[in-house]
Amino acid sequence: MRGARPFPHSRHRHVRPTSRRHRRHPRARSRRSQRLRCYPGLHAIQLHRFAHACWRGQWRWLACFVSQLARFLTGIEIHPGATLGRRVFIDHGMGVVIGETAEIGDDCTIY
Repeated sequence: MRGARPFPHSRHRHVRPTSRRHRRHPRARSRRSQRLRCYPGLHAIQLHRFAHACWRGQWRWLACFVSQLARFLTGIEIHPGATLGRRVFIDHGMGVVIGETAEIGDDCTIY
């Protein structure tokens, strides 16, 4: 991870999920700031993106620690080695487990 951006296009990955979620989810009618605070799926995915960058950068211990922290905070367990596409949305995620060999494509919604 020396000299490289750990999150290429991270701005786009952060902004787009909320607008996409607003279109796909019937409850998402509130203000954007409230949607950002109230969706554990969004928090789990953002923490996974950081853990995945650590995993790819051979910082395995930190990646596993961040993954377990995300699981504790959100109830959603995503292995740091899992590959998530763009604009993935996890709704009602308590108990969702995504393993190391999982590859989730773009624009997927997990209920």
